[in-house]
Amino acid sequence: MRTVLLILIIAVVALIAGISTGYIDISQTRQTKIPSIEADNGAIRAKGGQTPAFDVQTGSVEVGTREAHVTVPKIEVKRDAKSVNVPVVEVRRPQESQQNAAH
Repeated sequence: MRTVLLILIIAVVALIAGISTGYIDISQTRQTKIPSIEADNGAIRAKGGQTPAFDVQTGSVEVGTREAHVTVPKIEVKRDAKSVNVPVVEVRRPQESQQNAAH
C-alpha cells in the first residue's frame, strides 16, 4: 500500500514539474457538458453529456553518446611470487579412510 502511494506521489510531482517547466503543455480542446435529465408526467428523459478533450504536447528527450576527453586514473598491478600456506581438502572414500587408519 505504501509503495503504491509513493508511486502516485512521485507521478504527481513529476507531472507538476513537467507542466511548470514547459516540458508538458496541456490544452483543453472540447468543453464539458453535463447530462440533462427531465422528468415530465412520470416520464424521465435523459440526454447524454460530453466529456472534455485535451491536446497534450510533450517535449522530447534524446539519449546518445559523444566522445569526450577526461582524465582517468591509471592502475598498475605488479605480481610477485611468494610461498604461502593454503588450505587443502582431501576427499577419501570410506574404504580408503579405513585402510589409512589401519596403517
